[in-house]
This record gives sequence, C-alpha cells and structure tokens, in this order.
Amino acid sequence: MVNVNLLKSYMVKAGYTQKMLAQELGISEQTLTRKLKKRVFGTDEASKIVELLSIDNPQAVFFGH
Repeated sequence: MVNVNLLKSYMVKAGYTQKMLAQELGISEQTLTRKLKKRVFGTDEASKIVELLSIDNPQAVFFGH
C-alpha cells in the first residue's frame, strides 16, 4: 500500500503538482488521482516516481501502511 501522504510530501518538496507528475509518467491526471486513491502503482511507475521526486526511502512510500 502506498503511503499517499508521504508521497505527496515528496511531490511538494520536489515542486511537482499532480498534473506535472502525471505528465511525467505519461498518464492522465485523472488516472494518477485514481491510483492515489487506490494506493496502487505499477513497478515501472513507482521506480520513475522515486527517480523524479528523489525519494530517498522508497520502502516507506511504496510499502508503508
């Protein structure tokens, strides 16, 4: 389960809006919103998010509770 609050804090730190992140991932903003609500991302998406947002502890974000 994705820790959405932690992910959003990394987005803010990196200066990303949901729209910008969705564009970088090649998905629509609506799709990103849906994935955040379901708290599920594919492996490729997760690794790209880690790279884009310079997430130093991916486990906490993508495997948190």
